[in-house]
Amino acid sequence: MASPHLEHIPASYKDPAGFVYKKDGVIYRQINTIAQKDFDLLLESGLYKDLVSRNHLIRHEAVPLSKKATDDAYAVVKPEQITFISYPYEWSFSQLKDAALLTLEVQKIALEYGMSLKDASAYNVQFRNNKPILIDTLSFETYNQGKPWVAYRQFCQHFLAPLALAAYIDLRFLPLQRQYLDGYPLDFVSRLLPRRTLLNLGLSMHIHAHAKSQSHFADKKTSTTKSVSISLTALRGILENLTNTVGNLKLPRSSSEWGDYYDVTNYTETSFHNKKKLIEQFVKKTMPSTVLDLGANTGEFSRAAAQYATFVISTDYDLPAVEKNYALAKKNQEDNILPLVLDVTNPSSAQGWAGAEREGFFSRGSFDMILALALIHHLVITFNLPLKSVSEFLAQQTTYLIIEFVPKEDSQVQKLLQNREDIFPDYHTEGFEKAFMKNFKIIKKEPVLQSKRTLYLFKSL
Repeated sequence: MASPHLEHIPASYKDPAGFVYKKDGVIYRQINTIAQKDFDLLLESGLYKDLVSRNHLIRHEAVPLSKKATDDAYAVVKPEQITFISYPYEWSFSQLKDAALLTLEVQKIALEYGMSLKDASAYNVQFRNNKPILIDTLSFETYNQGKPWVAYRQFCQHFLAPLALAAYIDLRFLPLQRQYLDGYPLDFVSRLLPRRTLLNLGLSMHIHAHAKSQSHFADKKTSTTKSVSISLTALRGILENLTNTVGNLKLPRSSSEWGDYYDVTNYTETSFHNKKKLIEQFVKKTMPSTVLDLGANTGEFSRAAAQYATFVISTDYDLPAVEKNYALAKKNQEDNILPLVLDVTNPSSAQGWAGAEREGFFSRGSFDMILALALIHHLVITFNLPLKSVSEFLAQQTTYLIIEFVPKEDSQVQKLLQNREDIFPDYHTEGFEKAFMKNFKIIKKEPVLQSKRTLYLFKSL
């Protein structure tokens, strides 16, 4: 009988080798007796130590077997915690690409120690210190000479397929991974990709030929299909080709309103720096642990908050903006900023098996502070959300809120109202404060210099 203090993690149920669970609020991973041989080899071969030293695999601490969740436990470990769990459909192109290259590198290293990845799910990768890291200790199995890479198809579906679609067709295929939790079907991708990709050796082999092979063998009886044998040298060649194929995928040069936001905004240099200084002051006053920046664009103000916050989740729905944000975070080695793709009007919801396999965005963590800068006018005027509703939602998510009120006199609001009727009689400073003070109290209120905007620091009631 399970302990009343034990909570199974819904995403961890498919692998008979073990599972992840919470006990008394602490996350553990149980290794079942069926996985004893592979788990022992992972530790005794030196593979675990090597991968951890390279920051490729999450570190864990062995704990007493008394922490087990079920009687078939061989061992129990306590993995290092990830500050915020994110999913592939919330990553930029370069984040998914870095996760793919990490997975291939881990497989190459594993082969040197007589082991192999038995799965290559993108959901086995998380971002720690703004770098991808494998979190599934039980992904490894003993390598048997001549055996093909069992995770090859999964790698192509989870990584190569969405990257190719984004690079050759449209970046917006990335968030559509929400619809395909087990990766894009290769026949679907093969039909979508332009014919010129047939001339790309890697895509021709790993997407087009792979899809054709799957279709050919789909209706064959198991007894009539021959098991394929592949040498270690050939396997390494395939991994190298996959690495080159992924590495050579590039996004076409493009821009968006938000990717170039700071080049076209109506801020003067004075107002921009004044706003940045006010945010630093507000964050310093509260010293939050985790900050969520909604509508962060390329993350300029996330970086201001990160000076006094432990961790900042910097989100925007615009993919080029998030791509640029991640590139800046890598370039500046910013370990406490995590750029993610998020549409606050349609956030990642709970989905998958039993509607719980992948948690909704706002269920995965708590936020001490939310930044909502240059956002309220879009929520109210573009999406017709009542001020009262926005206030209630934000109060449910955070203790402190830094929000920028952008009045109708602002040129950005006038642009939104240019081709539609003004049906927002309460959208003014008094109406904004009335709606928000039902759920918050004002800690500080400061005008942004050389603008018509006002910055508020609220605390929830």
